[in-house]
Amino acid sequence: MFYQIRRTLAHHHPSAFLLSAQLLFLMLYALFDEFHNQQALLSAFNILVLVLVVWVVNRSSKIQWIGWVIATPAFIFSLLSALTINSHLLLWTSLFNVVLYFYATGALIVYMMGDYRVTTDELFAAAATFTLLAWGFAYAYLTCQTWIPGSFISSINPEPSLTFLELLSLSFTNLTATGLSDILPVTDPARIIVMIEQFVGIGYVAMVVSRLIGMTIAQRERKRG
Repeated sequence: MFYQIRRTLAHHHPSAFLLSAQLLFLMLYALFDEFHNQQALLSAFNILVLVLVVWVVNRSSKIQWIGWVIATPAFIFSLLSALTINSHLLLWTSLFNVVLYFYATGALIVYMMGDYRVTTDELFAAAATFTLLAWGFAYAYLTCQTWIPGSFISSINPEPSLTFLELLSLSFTNLTATGLSDILPVTDPARIIVMIEQFVGIGYVAMVVSRLIGMTIAQRERKRG
């Protein structure tokens, strides 16, 4: 069964599948923004989709093994978070999600940089990797906020703890260098995470995206020649 799933996804652009799933989950998060249990369940299912795609695109059995080891506790903690609201449980859930999303980001970057030929799926992978970075830093913000309450303040929401969707919005605006300034980090750990994300966002565009664009142009010129 797993072999059939792998063949099906590999044939139908797994990175496009991941990108579509991430955008779908983004809309579902917006619908269930005020319901902690539903968000935790969405997070658990998102983990399954994420690991499935990384399993398909990765050809290294060692990397796949590491991915499943990280994903298993992340999935379990997400399910437990859907059953009960506990700050310690939320902290561990967020931590495992941070590790898992950054691992998946690294795995997809290795996949894109593995050769000198740009496929359609690798172009989808570039966009999907960007969403993984945004999700990973959003969970890093959630970890920081759970560990140090009041790490972020919002000009719109007076509550001391921001929702995951608000932190995800902060992550996207920070990663794209948009900077809407409606949410601000107010503690040193929060500011450090924000600065790291800004550095990573610029580095990703400069190193990965520019490389893919350059190789795509080179491929087209070779075909014309």
